[in-house]
Amino acid sequence: MPVPAFPVNYQKLFHSLPDSFLLIAPDEAATIVDNTNSHVGVSMKSREEAVGKPFFEAYPSSDEESANIIRESHEHVRRHHQPHTMPLIRYDLERPTEQGGGLEERYWEATHYPVLDENGTLEFILQRTQDVTERHRAEQLRLQVQRELAEQQERTRFILESLPVMVWTNLPTGETDYFNPRWLEFTGRSLAESIGLGWVADIHPDDVAATTHLWDQARAQGSELQLEYRLRRHDGHYRWVLVRAVPRRNAEGEVTMWVGCGTDIHDQKLMVQELLEQNEQQALLSDQAYQAFQEVQRQRETFFNLFMQTPALICILRGPEHRFEFVNPPYQRLFPNRQLVGQTVAEALPEVIDQGFLNLLDGVYSTGQTFVGNEVQIDLDHDGNGRLQRSYLNFTYQLFEEQGQKAGITVFAYDVTSLVQARQALENAGR
Repeated sequence: MPVPAFPVNYQKLFHSLPDSFLLIAPDEAATIVDNTNSHVGVSMKSREEAVGKPFFEAYPSSDEESANIIRESHEHVRRHHQPHTMPLIRYDLERPTEQGGGLEERYWEATHYPVLDENGTLEFILQRTQDVTERHRAEQLRLQVQRELAEQQERTRFILESLPVMVWTNLPTGETDYFNPRWLEFTGRSLAESIGLGWVADIHPDDVAATTHLWDQARAQGSELQLEYRLRRHDGHYRWVLVRAVPRRNAEGEVTMWVGCGTDIHDQKLMVQELLEQNEQQALLSDQAYQAFQEVQRQRETFFNLFMQTPALICILRGPEHRFEFVNPPYQRLFPNRQLVGQTVAEALPEVIDQGFLNLLDGVYSTGQTFVGNEVQIDLDHDGNGRLQRSYLNFTYQLFEEQGQKAGITVFAYDVTSLVQARQALENAGR
């Protein structure tokens, strides 16, 4: 065997290896023989403190399960003279006093290799150690983020499927890609039949052109959409629905999706139309003779009974000072402890003055132009204790006349607070 041209200090060479190696005696105590400089660095213990000591004395274990995994790996090499790779383990190390002392959480992967002499006898066990703490923590963080994302997605799905309104989403190009169970139950169609542009088949033929035109216009402008149209129910009957769609934008302002919701307003819409028509008839009948007057009185009684039984919020305000002349039970239930009839709006509901509602009433009374408000925010003191609660109303202020003269204003309103709050919850969940 040729002699090397230059003498080699193999121990110095071993110490300088760029990987973390620990040389262990084959005895049961796994006595430390030597280690590389890299191993000294990751183990946070000097070579002098480790060499010559049993493995678990040099590097005490804080977890018996991890210690047993190491013992079993040593035993495997001693018994079979074959390499053995351990699974990832947590093995905390003692910090030096100058670093604050205590234990530092660490995670490791290690392989034990047999070192045999020329007779095949086990001479050493060589441990190649990899500190994978940062990689393990990054993986745990990734899994946590993945779990949180899955939870958020499940929460969003639960909200969409549990809301008592019809909900859908659209791609930026306009095609619908999701309907919640409320929509599918209403139409009686499957999701596959409804997505894309399949939903258009359920719109009343007379409403298709206007609906698709307004939707195309909102999509082109990236603006919110609100409209009413007739939608075919699963039993074949068409029902009026109120729908609203809003765009969701990314940081660059580009529309990434649309979210829409709809509610069945068929009964309310027909009732309002009937009340308005009857109110117009009443104004015409007021100019007729005595016999017509008797008919008006009969109709007024009918209207009174209808107003008392309807679920809408109805009241009659008399004169330019807007004095409550009539309040139906649903309207009075908004203010259970407050006297309304006989009081002016300013006297009975002072909190609405600064919110601009008296100005609206004055405008309708002076101009005769009907005012229609949709989802108007109003803060009311329901109990008269000074605490305001936020509500949202769809309402109509309409002037009525008697004998050709201005007499007062009729108010027809619907409380849509739950619808607005549900939509706001949906919009917050999709962000």
